[in-house]
Amino acid sequence: MWFSSLYIFSQLDTNDVLTNGVVTAQSIAEGWDKQWIDLLQNNTNENLYGALTKLGIFFAVGTLLFFMAQWLRDVLANEYSRPVSAMIWPFLVVMLLANPGNGTLLSNLTLGLREFVNTVNQQVVEVADTNKTYQQALNMSVAEEVVGGLLRPCQSFTGQQQVNCFIKSKEKIDVLLQEYRDIYGIQPWIDRLENKVNQIILTTGNASEFAFNSLLGSTAQTVIKNILVSLQSAFQNLIEVTMLLIAVLGPLAVGGSLLPVAGKPIFAWLTGLFSVGIAKISFNIVAVISAAVIVNGPAQNASADPDLMWFMILLGILAPIMSLVLAAAGGFAVFSAISNTAVWVQERV
Repeated sequence: MWFSSLYIFSQLDTNDVLTNGVVTAQSIAEGWDKQWIDLLQNNTNENLYGALTKLGIFFAVGTLLFFMAQWLRDVLANEYSRPVSAMIWPFLVVMLLANPGNGTLLSNLTLGLREFVNTVNQQVVEVADTNKTYQQALNMSVAEEVVGGLLRPCQSFTGQQQVNCFIKSKEKIDVLLQEYRDIYGIQPWIDRLENKVNQIILTTGNASEFAFNSLLGSTAQTVIKNILVSLQSAFQNLIEVTMLLIAVLGPLAVGGSLLPVAGKPIFAWLTGLFSVGIAKISFNIVAVISAAVIVNGPAQNASADPDLMWFMILLGILAPIMSLVLAAAGGFAVFSAISNTAVWVQERV
């Protein structure tokens, strides 16, 4: 879930800032999509996934010896039901790893699983964030820092130079606030920010550091919020690269699934994919719900002046930790469900 507010916070030039932010976010998302296609499908016989597929086939041949030894032992022990049901695994491994040069069935299924996770994630976001509450709450959290960054350089000037600096800064701020209104409509938090700016402009010549800090926050707070926003972006990229890493290791998991053990590596691989998907969805749910609390509460009260640092800390630190904990718990449940289902099917085939 990428939003233009990340770009707004990092850029002080407000010309087309929202539009450019959306383009930047979309380009990042498209970059990950292209990486998945290039790695898992295009020329897979020559890239990393193709090499790992060959290695997975080598593992499959090696583990087939252990599989056949167990299979023959069951036959000699007159346990015919188990050998018959177990024969599904060699066929499954061959089917998934066959034709590595043009994209295996496994690579296509992996892309399908990712598309399924992303579709569910998008549906969750669209249902819970119909009014762009997350984007609005994040913009609300960093808007004062953006405005403060535009006004604070004027403190180094005096007299007419300071007046001219305030006039130029006010022009950029007006453009930014108008862009906010074009997206979110008439909002009390936008009017409240505009009033703060007007108070500073009216004190031209007497605007002290204390006045700036009390009305628009301190420089240290700006730096901290910038770091927290970066942590959000880093966590979202970490989720993407983790899912891609697990996907790439799929051939090794499939190749090792012929080992005569209850916990098949392919089950652990599937669990890893779903766990990362749970972390991604959990983070977005936490972000949207907490944003709704802000947008439907303090944002609608013109007299309120909330400190939204808690929101930045929640998204930058606490929400990622919570998402990973839920992913671990959910992954364990998924692994147990898949393993029990496999045992149930094996007993009845």
